Formats: sequence, C-alpha cells, structure tokens
Amino acid sequence: MNAAKTANGIISLESVPEDQLQALYEKGRRGELSCPYCKNPVKLYIGIHEPPHFSHTSQSHVCEQSLDKGVVKQEPEIQDQEVDHLQEGFRLPVRRSISSPSGIAEPFTNSRPIKGNPPFFEKIPVSNIKEDTYFSLLRDYGITLDQQQSQAAGSIHGPLLVLSGAGSGKTRVLTIRTAYMLTEEKIDPKSIMLVTFTAKAAKEMKDRLITYPKITSSDVNQLVSGTFHSIFYKILIFHEPQKWQRNLLIKWEWEKEKILKAAGHEFGLDEKEFAYDNALQQIGLWKNSLVFPDDINPADDWESACAYLYKKYENYKRESMMYDFDDMLVGCYSLFMEQPALLEKYRQRFQYFLVDEFQDINKVQYELIKLLSSGTKNVCAVGDDDQAIYSFRGSDPAFILNFKTDFPETRVVKLTENYRSAHEIVATANRIISYNKNRMDKAMTAQHNFSDPPVLFYPYDEELEATMIVTDIQEKIAKGARPGDFAVLYRTHSMSRAIFERLASSFLPFVIERDADSFYERRIVRGMLAFLRLSIYPENPKAAAEVLASLFLKQTVLQEMKAQTILQDCDFIDSFAHIKTGHSFQDRKLKALPDKIRALKNVTPLTALERIEKDLGYQDFVKKRGNEGNIEKGSDDIRDLKVASRRFQTVNEFLEHVDHMIAMNKEVKEFSKNNTDAIHLTTIHRSKGLEYKNVYVLAAVEGSLPHDFALDSYRNGDQAPLEEERRLVYVAATRASHGLYFSIPRTRRGRTAYPSRFLKI
Repeated sequence: MNAAKTANGIISLESVPEDQLQALYEKGRRGELSCPYCKNPVKLYIGIHEPPHFSHTSQSHVCEQSLDKGVVKQEPEIQDQEVDHLQEGFRLPVRRSISSPSGIAEPFTNSRPIKGNPPFFEKIPVSNIKEDTYFSLLRDYGITLDQQQSQAAGSIHGPLLVLSGAGSGKTRVLTIRTAYMLTEEKIDPKSIMLVTFTAKAAKEMKDRLITYPKITSSDVNQLVSGTFHSIFYKILIFHEPQKWQRNLLIKWEWEKEKILKAAGHEFGLDEKEFAYDNALQQIGLWKNSLVFPDDINPADDWESACAYLYKKYENYKRESMMYDFDDMLVGCYSLFMEQPALLEKYRQRFQYFLVDEFQDINKVQYELIKLLSSGTKNVCAVGDDDQAIYSFRGSDPAFILNFKTDFPETRVVKLTENYRSAHEIVATANRIISYNKNRMDKAMTAQHNFSDPPVLFYPYDEELEATMIVTDIQEKIAKGARPGDFAVLYRTHSMSRAIFERLASSFLPFVIERDADSFYERRIVRGMLAFLRLSIYPENPKAAAEVLASLFLKQTVLQEMKAQTILQDCDFIDSFAHIKTGHSFQDRKLKALPDKIRALKNVTPLTALERIEKDLGYQDFVKKRGNEGNIEKGSDDIRDLKVASRRFQTVNEFLEHVDHMIAMNKEVKEFSKNNTDAIHLTTIHRSKGLEYKNVYVLAAVEGSLPHDFALDSYRNGDQAPLEEERRLVYVAATRASHGLYFSIPRTRRGRTAYPSRFLKI
C-alpha cells in the first residue's frame, strides 16, 4: 500500500521526497498514520529487500480494500519541514508542504545484488598426508587438514611464510604445526617461541594444543608463548628487575596525558584545545618504528608540537625511573644491542619461532625476531598482507612482502581455502582486493555456496540507513536468527551514532566497544551542545566552562564570570558582557553574545546549531583549533550533529535525547561485559579476526571508505593509504559467512555522497 492518512490529510509515497521518509516512519511508530480505507493504524516499512510501503500495524488484521487498491486520491498534506526566512537579522523556520497533489518525488533506489562473480564449483579437498605421520593420527581424532594446511604444518626447518587468507584455518595450522614439532620432530618445547597478538589468542592456542594426541600439559606449559609484550617483558624483568618493577609502569592513557599536558603548558598548548590523545598516538607510532626524539624532522606545526612533547615525555620517564608498554619492546631491543653476549645466549635458547598475525607487526617487533632468529632462521611467519590495516600503529605489509629478502630460501605456502564464507562473499572480496598493486598474488576459494550475493542498498542518509538495517535484522530474527548473528561495521566510532540510537529504541540486545565514547561526548560535539545547554540553563557553570575554548577564552575566565554573576547579580550568559579581555574587538563580540545565546532556545535545534557554527564563530574555532592530527575532523562532527538534530523541534527535546543517549551508552557498555548473544557494533579495525553470520557495512561512499585522508594522500601521489583502505573493506567483507550488505547513502553528513570506488567491480 502506498498511501496513508494523517491528521492533515492523505499522503502518497509517490510524492514524498526521500529526505522525509524517516519522519514519516517516526509518525507511524507514534501511531499517527492510519489506513485510508479501514482507518486502522498503519506504519511505514523501510527495509533493505523491499521498497518503502505502508502496512497495517496489526499482523492479524486484513484490509481487503488496501490489497486491491495501492493508490488513493491524494489530498494536500502538510508536514513539519523547515525552510528559513529572515527576521530581525536571524533565520527563522517556517512550515511548508513536502508534497502536493501534482508533485512527484524522486523514486526510491531499490537494493541490488552484486553481480559478475564467477560461478561456484564444488571442490573436494585434497590431502597429501602420509599414513604413518602424526597427521594421520589427528585424522583419527576427527582433525583433518587440506593439502596447503598440511604443507604449512609439516615444514619445520628454515624460514616459512604462510600466507593465510581470511577464514583459511590459520589457528589450526599453527597449533598442529607446534604439535608436530613436539611429537614427530622431538623438539624441546623450551626452544619454541609462539608469539600472538593477544593474550586471548595465546590461551586459545594452548587450550587447543592440549586436546591433540600425544601432547601433555608439561609440553604446553614449557612452550614460551604469549604476546610480544608479555614475552619480552619477562626477559627484562629477569635481567634488570630493579629497572622494570611493575609499580613503575605507566598503565593508563590518562597518566600519559597528564605528563604531556604538563609539558604542553610550557610549550603554550591549551589542554582544552590541543588533541593530546592524538599526540600520544603519534609518539607511540614513532617509538614502535624505532624513531627517537633526536631523529625527528617535523613536517609541520603539529609534528613540531608532538616532537617536543615526545622529548619531554621521555625525559620525564627517565628522571622518574618510570616506563610504559612501548618501552618493554624498545627496552629489550636496546638490551640485546648493548649486550651481544646476552643476545647470543637467547639465540642459543630459542631455535624456532612461530609468529601469528605477521601482517600486524611493527618495526621493533620485526627487528627483535630478526635478532633472535639470525642463527637458525627457523621463523614461521603466519599472516595475510591483504589484512594489514594497522599502519597507525606502525604495522606495514612490507614486512611480509620483503620477508623473502630478509630471510633467503624462504618457503611460501598459501592457504587459499576459505572455510568461513559463502562463495559469493569470497568472490566479491577477491574482486575488491585484486585492484591493490602492492600485494602478493593469491585468491581465496570458498568451500560452500550457501548464500545469495552481497547486497548494495541505497538509503537517503544516515538516519534511513540505520532504520533499514534494524528493520532487516528484526525480520531475520523473526525468522529464527539470533542477535549474535549480526554485526554492524563502520570506519570510525563517530559513524555509529544513528545505528546506536535506532537500536536503543528497538529493544534489540546490542553491544558496543567499552572504550567507544558516546557521539555526544566527543570534544567538538560537546562544545556545540554546551551553547544549547547554556541557553536553557543559564546558571550552569559547567556549560559556561565548556563554551570558553570556542570563544578563544582561557579557562581562568570562568572565575571572573563567577565573580561577575555575584557583582552584577546576573547569570552566566549575561556575565559575558562584563568580561574585559583587553582586546576591544573581542570585548565587543562578548557584549553581543548574551542575546545570541538566549535566542538559541527559541528556534529548532538545527537552526540553533547553524547559528552557533556561523554567528557565534564555532566554525572558526574548529578550523583553527579543531582535532589537529586527527583523521576524524571536527567539521565532520558538526555535520553529524546537525543530521542528528533534524528529528527534533525544540532544543529542550533534543538535549533530553542527547542525555538519554549518553546514559544509554553507559548502560550498553555494562551490558556488553557479560553478553555475547547480541548485535555487535564495532569498527572494522576491531572486527578483524572475528566472524558473523550477517554483516552490514555503513557508508560505503567516497570520504568514508575510502576515508578523506587517504583520498588526500592519493591526490598528493601517495597510494599506500588508499590501498590500506581497500584492505579495510576486504577485512569487513570477509567477516561475513552468510549475508553481506553494503550501505551506499545518497547523502552523508548533509552532503551529496558518491559510491565507493572499491565497489565499482
């Protein structure tokens, strides 16, 4: 049915612009839509697999008239959409009709499957297992290997590079290879170093090993296994226990930021304006790349500030005898370089190295493995250059690509059988990644073809995108799926705002990363919201303090404002007019501020935010003092906030929603601790190594995937960031086993969006 009745008349979907579909959907949820024939409540369906249409709220109700007639004669319909007109120098909203009897809206773009994948041919896995080997014994326990896996597991001596594609069973290969070394080769477990990237992965490998035949608890316990940090920290503790005491470790990010902020104060950096979290990330990147303060030649003011903070940070730790996690690896590397005899001792101790997730290692980790293995060259590196997505932490696919150069006589085994995903998903992922030039040649092959092709769907904006995804999840759960079968993946945390809000109102269980702040608590967003809060609550000192930075006022001004509220018997808004900065131009701006702030509460949230951005100078603040060095630019946050505000008519209503979402974020994090059967919201980076039955990828458009910073680099002649962005899409696609959905919104952050170049396959 394409027509519904509202309080103002009958509306036909044919004449509803796409940007009004979400508002119409919300009306249906509030019970404000009814059937033009039987007068019973109807709702607007907005999903992925069918075009928008009205349906009766009650599933048991049957309206025969609506089944026979899809279209009714339309009467004028007035909806709450804003246009602006000028009044006394300000833009004020007025109402206008979004549809008229003669108006025809642009047709909704239906979803479509990805086409052009090669046909599926069922394969019979081939094994070269000899009947008298350990592998044949494993087969008796129901543990089988394909030909490629058995080659990797049975190649023990000399350098080995195992290119393990997504879903190819690399954990099985690593553990069986270790078991083979202990049983068939009779290698001393104390001479084997098994390196993983998480403590969880190390535990899982040990747990799996103990289930294999002929493997004892003693064998497993004697293995030197764990993360890079845990293994090399133990070496430091053993040889220099006084220097590396646990109570001297700087554990938390806030501790590091405190040290940097003290140094930044000397350098003239305002802690409310400078992005210290990003500076810490930059310092960590330098350090893990073995680039020290005296080695840096800053390319710009941002790097100059970071280099200064880096030097001060290292001096502080040296003087206070403290250290951080990065020092564990750099410290061990320095120890070996300074004491060749000690290095030789460990070369004799460790004869075999197995390194998991090799594409994720950074320079200091690579150099440590090279130092220790230089005698035997018995290094088994397991990884996938197509999944190298952590350049911001110092990882580089070059460590895999150049492995044969650094380790001559390397044997390369490619694990190309995918046991996770359906053929259509694997074939799509192969086509996406094949456009990268800086990679080792390989293509994954699926073992099964149990799903339809991946789907491209085309919402108007972020709001409709979230609604379509939640509708699709609800439909699948109604047919028997579990919430834990679903994941929604995105490029950056800020992109999760709309889907978080839609799920929060859906009563579906969902989880989000515990370190993911609410969108409304992001620094730039919080600053804009502070103006709105101050307009509603003029006595609120916290809101007053939050707006100071964007007005280019130091936090010390707050004390003067508090004094003025007493001396002038006024609130914080009026106190701005009494502040003296010593600059006549700034003083004139402050005198005009109270009327502008008070007026914010009388307009819609969208209009208020536009005034804050332009009339109150917030746009200038973001340009001058926004997130320096951060790929998530402050201007993006502003556009996201304006999109979020469009659903609300009053500032007070919007702020209530904001506070509710902040509270919900905390509740969801608590829920996430002990619940696994829930929809997962996560970044693509965090999803690596995980798998889900159905995956939805948000905003597969230019500027998001690939991100703006990669496009800027590409335009300047650097192709590496763009190739990493393509690897990111490859990782996202290969998380799915059955269903893969790419969202291609027509607008993003209020601007026209264009489909990602990565999906033009």
